[in-house]
Amino acid sequence: MTAPMFEEVDPASDCLCPGCRLSRHSSPRPHPGLARPAARAAVVVAAASAALGALPPAVAVAAPGQAPHRAALPGDEEFATPQGPWAPLYGRPDGPEKTPAEPIPATTRADIIKRAKTWVDAKVPYSMTAFWSDGYRQDCSGYVSMAWGLPNNEWTGSLGQFGVKITKAELEQGDILLFHNPDNPEKGSHVVIFGGWTDDKHTSYTAYEQTPPHARRQTTPYAYWSNSDKYVPYRYKGLPQGAAGARAAGGAKTAVPYPGAAFFRPGAANDHVARLRARLVDKGYGRFYADDPGQRWGEADRRAVEAFQRSQGWRGGAADGHPGPETWRRLFA
Repeated sequence: MTAPMFEEVDPASDCLCPGCRLSRHSSPRPHPGLARPAARAAVVVAAASAALGALPPAVAVAAPGQAPHRAALPGDEEFATPQGPWAPLYGRPDGPEKTPAEPIPATTRADIIKRAKTWVDAKVPYSMTAFWSDGYRQDCSGYVSMAWGLPNNEWTGSLGQFGVKITKAELEQGDILLFHNPDNPEKGSHVVIFGGWTDDKHTSYTAYEQTPPHARRQTTPYAYWSNSDKYVPYRYKGLPQGAAGARAAGGAKTAVPYPGAAFFRPGAANDHVARLRARLVDKGYGRFYADDPGQRWGEADRRAVEAFQRSQGWRGGAADGHPGPETWRRLFA
């Protein structure tokens, strides 16, 4: 299988190629809304939605003179997919904000993944020039800007300002893996959202990413298909202090108290189940969750907990799949 390749670039100000000239002359501009004349904005609906007979929950907005990027396929050596430069959200009437924003907008890991899923579900087409109806540019860095809830469209050269570098062992849902080559940005710069480990040896993970032909979620080898040694893990600074980790908070992680066995009975639905599930995914047990089960405790949770318990060397009743105080302590230590 030919590994997919990605190219993103901050267009040079003096470059005369058609692509860079197009980017310079069609930079995003705030607009009061889609009700203005058609010369201000055009609504672009993906062809796939027409085939399904229904509109997606959001639509792409192309700035004047801009055209959606072609749908490249894995193995195609003619990607030519430079990312757009820094820009305000398309359609925002109050103009650009500072970079980085002060204070950095707060969010949670659950909200980051929830927003990432909206583009995957809508199959938002890849484009370095078009903007989805939420105002974010439809390339990889615009996708992360959207998922992190940033006030502007960042690019791979600026996203690092909104995060702190972490290690592979510290990766959790909502973190990113960023590859930016400042000397030659067009050679593979890319960024993906970490969705949790898919194996207990941490050799592969679920990646949420914006890439031709559209946003996707798929199992990906660590750190990526190509240029693997150049991807750097980052954690968003706007996460709650305890979730941001030692490097962001300047101290040790805060342990999560065990809530009690009553929260993990059959049919129970609560935040503790969701927290436990997210931790199991981070630890490499995401393979037990083929679908998003919400917050309700089920058989997939029991099997994931059992697999974790067995990895601790426990057998028999000690590995029954029900999280007790010691299981919880080891998961959240």
